[in-house]
Amino acid sequence: MSSNYSEISLEWIQDRSQVLQPYLITKAERGIIGKSRYAMRLRQEIKSASEDRQPVLILGEPGLDKDNIAALIHFNSAYRREAIAKVNCSLVQTSGADLFGRADGNHGLLTYLGKGTLVLNNIQELPNELRPQIVQLLKNGTFRRVGSNATDAPLTCESRIIMVSEKRQSTCESYVKHSIKVPSLRVRKADIKPHVEYYISLFCRDRGIPKPTITAEALRGLQSYDFTGNLKELQLLVERAILQSQGAPSLNESVFWSTQPKGKKFRFNLLNVYPNLRRFLRSDWFPDRLNYGFTFAFFAIVVAMLFLAPQTREQNIALNFFWAWWWPLILISFPFVGRLWCSICPFMIYGEVVQRLSLWLFPRQLKHWNRDVSERWGGWFLFGLFVLIYLWEELWDLQNTAYLSAYLLLLITAGAMICSLIFERRYWCRYLCPIGGMNGLFAKLSMTELRAQQGTCSAECTTYQCYKGGVKKGEGLETNGCPLYSHPAQLQDNRDCVLCMTCLKACPHRSVEFNLRPPAIELWTTHVPRTYEVALLLLLLGGAFLHRLPEITSFFGLPTITAAFFPHLAVSLLILIVAAAIPLITYGIMRSLYFLTIIWRKNCEDNQLPFSITACKPRSFIQLAYGYLPLVLGANLAHYLRLFLQEAGRVLPVTWATFGLDGSTLPIFIAHPAVISFLQGTTLIFSVLLTWVLTQKIAKQPWRSLIPQHLSAVILAIALWIVIVAPT
Repeated sequence: MSSNYSEISLEWIQDRSQVLQPYLITKAERGIIGKSRYAMRLRQEIKSASEDRQPVLILGEPGLDKDNIAALIHFNSAYRREAIAKVNCSLVQTSGADLFGRADGNHGLLTYLGKGTLVLNNIQELPNELRPQIVQLLKNGTFRRVGSNATDAPLTCESRIIMVSEKRQSTCESYVKHSIKVPSLRVRKADIKPHVEYYISLFCRDRGIPKPTITAEALRGLQSYDFTGNLKELQLLVERAILQSQGAPSLNESVFWSTQPKGKKFRFNLLNVYPNLRRFLRSDWFPDRLNYGFTFAFFAIVVAMLFLAPQTREQNIALNFFWAWWWPLILISFPFVGRLWCSICPFMIYGEVVQRLSLWLFPRQLKHWNRDVSERWGGWFLFGLFVLIYLWEELWDLQNTAYLSAYLLLLITAGAMICSLIFERRYWCRYLCPIGGMNGLFAKLSMTELRAQQGTCSAECTTYQCYKGGVKKGEGLETNGCPLYSHPAQLQDNRDCVLCMTCLKACPHRSVEFNLRPPAIELWTTHVPRTYEVALLLLLLGGAFLHRLPEITSFFGLPTITAAFFPHLAVSLLILIVAAAIPLITYGIMRSLYFLTIIWRKNCEDNQLPFSITACKPRSFIQLAYGYLPLVLGANLAHYLRLFLQEAGRVLPVTWATFGLDGSTLPIFIAHPAVISFLQGTTLIFSVLLTWVLTQKIAKQPWRSLIPQHLSAVILAIALWIVIVAPT
């Protein structure tokens, strides 16, 4: 069919104009907006497709303006003056007459278009009866009119075919030279800002109103949101935000309320509300000046006093501080600030000093971390160290022997120093430190977290200074990068974040957030269970019982065994094993009840059970075991509350006694035994309730399915009450 319309009758031209009018695309709405690598690649693919007349397939999710890309290909080609028509394939006649025409002389779109372009929009909705003809059109460039004889020669198609689809088209792709995959907006978030600015300009120009700006916080919110509707959804959000702003000079995050990402629900960024907190956490005071101006020297003084001063808690303020102050306070801090202690921990401060000194004396490249090996075996290594610490504490009365407590501190410090000489950053802290392992486990219960907005990081950041370190850039300060090699935007739980705020200082885009959140929310949302963490959890549960060995032997009427080493060792191991076995036995009962229920139903004619404890297959023990975390924390806190409320208040006379002075007349501040018992009991009761709630959230099953585990929590709490609260 020729495009020289001067040789064609006026009637034909009128028919052509009438047929094409509903389908014509008069111009491309816009070019490709953005400077990301995805936008640049898309421009290159459009340019390449515009240079020939071969068929094109444009793939992408809804809302990506794929038909506009088809228009760009046409209007950038040498045939831009020819017509371009867009046909919705869901409305095409099953016979195909509107595309191919009829044998009685009625022409179809392909004839009227001539050397123009036909855009088959939503090709995945094309009637199945027409697919063979479309394949023939793509393969041979020919078609037949509806009703034509099989002996008639097929007509040659001069039009270019561009197909637009939301799904892959296996039957057509082999005959298509250009296949353009349009990236979704969530993977090209660097282009969100220019799109927002374009939509603001477009909307305000059409309405004749002043153009507002968008605040940085609102832009970060948009970049953190996964747009399921892609560009169409973004445009609607911008237009609605302008209307809601009622002429305000700027658009803030409040007018983009629907862009709250799923992973950020129930979060409250404390840094936005308390600017002074942001300034302090970004200052030199936290944690560097605190660490090297105080903790470094204070730790050396404590260790020296443990060696040189009297050896009991009643006469050594350092020993009193370690056991009666530090342990209960750090346990209390976990639900509030997670693993914050690790950011000011003296063990790693000395490790960093040794690392810097050794690199100054012997310049070299420290070893990179083997993450796979470390993740597989590091947790079991620190578990083994914790077992040895428990046995050492029990068999040699570590809590009341100052020099042995000093050795414990020095051994952990030595581990940090040795690892710092070999590996970069804080390898010991992340994988091998027993105290760090406990802190990381209990930090999962925290009501605060340090995270970053994934959209902002992927859209605006190109240096990853929070992770790698680097020089000062914009608002970001010069840092050495995250000491635990964690990126705040990729964190799934609090285990690998010590709240050192290095990422907050390094980030030039204000992406890092210090959030208030529901306690332990990660355990039923983003958490990844680990076997060695569960082993450590059960060990800490057994440790709460082991601390009360005299009360346990007294309850069972057994003789004192502390004088004999091997019986003492055997009983200590037995307590650790029995405490860990109770949750395991409970889980075995749950599994047995489930299988018994299945067997009963198979053998029961009416498929009805007279009574069923469980009808749901329980989750794996590794998942459900984390439900005991509140009980384990509460049990250890209940034990140390006695030391805290009885001995911590004797700080003045103990300090005097440390230096050989008589402090018997100095004031003391201790709680009444009844008050101590009340607080210990309240802690255990509250822990059991939280264990029930957390187990239910993790399991996501009916309450009755978890009756055995709930009962085991009660049994453990009663046993802890007997050995901890009752003797007080």
